[in-house]
Amino acid sequence: MTGIEADVGEIKESIRVLTEKIDDLLHERETLAMMKLSRRSLSASLSEEPDLHTVRDARAVYR
Repeated sequence: MTGIEADVGEIKESIRVLTEKIDDLLHERETLAMMKLSRRSLSASLSEEPDLHTVRDARAVYR
């Protein structure tokens, strides 16, 4: 291989690695966006529901 071919190979590998990282970041961003949307839609519906338990019910008794 000539020097230019080796350089091109290294550039291609670098681009492949960067592409994978970008894909991972986009996937993470999409996941976070879906989680945020779910939280917003759930909070609206759950705020209208009565509480099933009070803080007193949730207290643990330690002995």
